[in-house]
Amino acid sequence: MLEKFFPDEYLDSTYSIDFERLYREGIRGIIFDIDNTLVPHGAPADERAEGLFQRLKEMGFSCCLLSNNQFERVSSFNKNIQVHFIEDAHKPGRKNYLKAMELMGTNLENTIFIGDQLFTDVYGAKRTGIRNILVKPIHPKEEIQIVLKRKLEKIVLYFYGKQKRKGKNS
Repeated sequence: MLEKFFPDEYLDSTYSIDFERLYREGIRGIIFDIDNTLVPHGAPADERAEGLFQRLKEMGFSCCLLSNNQFERVSSFNKNIQVHFIEDAHKPGRKNYLKAMELMGTNLENTIFIGDQLFTDVYGAKRTGIRNILVKPIHPKEEIQIVLKRKLEKIVLYFYGKQKRKGKNS
């Protein structure tokens, strides 16, 4: 039952992802959450985020930001990054994951989603059939509703880790 929330991969940071490996594996489109995935909650795009997107474009990736935030937040974050974006995305609903792929010209087989929350980011990607990577949140300061979700996420991640260890021992 909890498997529908298990990420395909779980890594420390967006910035530790081996994007060269993803490209070799055929990934051409990357959908990103913003807050606590790329920068702390509410922060503007910093040099690290801008550099990442420049590198990804040079590698041949198409990228899209998919955020439940409003237009002002997402468009201001995207000002120097200049990728596709969808605001007010209603994650974990499938509609805007599909729209992101349409904007990028990609499909389920060559797209990956990267985010920091299980119940919105990962669950939405899994419902849509998109490969996904869960990353640890960048900053611990979060809104109360997210703090409560994080407590539930810890339980799911406990069972995810248990299943991963069991798989290695089989």
